[in-house]
Amino acid sequence: MIVITGATGALNGATVEHLLKLVPADQIGVSVRDVAKAQHLADRGVRVRRGSYDDPDALRDSFEGAEQVLLVSSNDPTADAVTLHRTAIEAAVTAGAQRILYTSHQGAGLDSPFPPARDHAATEAILADTGIAWTSLRNGFYAHSLDWLLGPWQQTGTITAPADGPVSWTDRADVAEAAALILAGDRSFDGPVTLTAADAVTFDDVAQIASALTGRTIERVVADDEQWIADRVAAGSPEAMARLTLTTFQAARQGRFAGVDPILTELLSRAPRSVTDLLTDRITGQTHSSH
Repeated sequence: MIVITGATGALNGATVEHLLKLVPADQIGVSVRDVAKAQHLADRGVRVRRGSYDDPDALRDSFEGAEQVLLVSSNDPTADAVTLHRTAIEAAVTAGAQRILYTSHQGAGLDSPFPPARDHAATEAILADTGIAWTSLRNGFYAHSLDWLLGPWQQTGTITAPADGPVSWTDRADVAEAAALILAGDRSFDGPVTLTAADAVTFDDVAQIASALTGRTIERVVADDEQWIADRVAAGSPEAMARLTLTTFQAARQGRFAGVDPILTELLSRAPRSVTDLLTDRITGQTHSSH
């Protein structure tokens, strides 16, 4: 059995949908905080059990009989993510899982200015210490983040943001599909696996792409870090959130999101979606969630 956590969320919810096309429903289990939200999966024959990273007993029950467990990383910026992840990993080991998979992030590193990257690196170290097979899905930075990082560029004609670096912006739907293919496939991916789009681009590149797509000049304006923070706060963003967002730019400047890897393309048997695809959708008024 394959058991997936966070299956009512956007990422792993999509992974479950893809997995249902690849393996029988009775070989899939989900561990969710609110079983009512997973009723649509139970109706299709998926085993639904309650599980929460702060409840080891419930987790062990929800992981019962699992050969593989896919753990989604905590998305609560106020939580002690590493402790939560450790609880989930220990529950999977106790339940007898033969492989643990974890949704990590490209650029995971204990020395990164981007706090989630430090949490991912610490979690990968815990996985490496379990003594069982593990796979860390180092997903590229999710491309839909550009919707707020770029600002209202279609209205203003400018992309005003701090200094950045190349980022291999990656479609969340693509990595969700890839996770299902890895879970259902017979190729063992051991340790970190980087799943990214084919190209890494800077905001200068994004401005050029946007200009070509719209037929008007979209200008890239580099904002001073502290001035950018002040402007975000003035626009209503909590300062803590603005400062966390700034660390993405700081990490990008260090090249931490610049790598590209062909594995995602190989798994999907097609080109992953690109920044050009995303901007095309936005310009034509579409919001893309999945294929």
